[in-house]
Amino acid sequence: MKSFHIYAFSDEAGSGLGEQIAALKRNSLEGMEIRTVDKKNVSDMLPDEVKEIRKALDAEGLRVRSVGSPIGKMKMAEDYSAHLDKFKRTLESANILGADRMRIFSFYIPKGEDPEDYRDTVIDRLGEMLEIAKACGVTLCHENEKGIYGDIASRCEKLHKALPRLRAVFDPANFIQCGQPTLEAFEALNGYIDYLHIKDSLPDGRIVPAGMGAGEVEEILRRTKSVYLTVEPHLKVFDGFAGLQQESSLEGIKIYPDNASAFDDACEHLKALTAKL
Repeated sequence: MKSFHIYAFSDEAGSGLGEQIAALKRNSLEGMEIRTVDKKNVSDMLPDEVKEIRKALDAEGLRVRSVGSPIGKMKMAEDYSAHLDKFKRTLESANILGADRMRIFSFYIPKGEDPEDYRDTVIDRLGEMLEIAKACGVTLCHENEKGIYGDIASRCEKLHKALPRLRAVFDPANFIQCGQPTLEAFEALNGYIDYLHIKDSLPDGRIVPAGMGAGEVEEILRRTKSVYLTVEPHLKVFDGFAGLQQESSLEGIKIYPDNASAFDDACEHLKALTAKL
């Protein structure tokens, strides 16, 4: 049987830290990929706030392996220097939390324009971030996301070839929403994958529990060499969802009475898949 280390975006279970800890423990997860706590994004937290989160997690035997930052989710024309300052502050938070990974993105491309026109700028910016992160002992992991430069496998691959220290967060549902076949993307990026975000999608883009969509999640889990997974349910609207993407919508096919139930269902479906491997 294949053994995985499973974490989660626990802010999808509840806003408060207590709710998030309870969700992680009842689902027997190892910890969280931190994103928001009490409606505050990790990139906006003060050091003392981060220290309190670390203290509470340590007391429960839970870990933050990766910081689910919003770094790189900005338009190309926005103030990059201010964004870089936020990146540096978020690295400090990662160090306080004991997280050695940070999820990043490769910038929103203006609609209707050729992403390749921005490739050099994207690579230069990510290269600068990689140098800064290296000095902090944090590995940067690029997530494929709709609307950014690295939204499809071929452009993700270009980033990784140009930036050898950049690792990948593989998200099957995000590839589906870009019209990218997931197994094709997996084979192209397998050598770069550090960990996976587990959410699935129907061909029309609606999010479903792992194994119920077109993401080939079970087969990807069978083939992957990575043993680190983050559950990212996206089955019910949660605090902070509107700030995650340019076009904020979430339409699933299942109805849940609350966020905790949606979170638990996502965890159960993932565990059912891993039990087969």
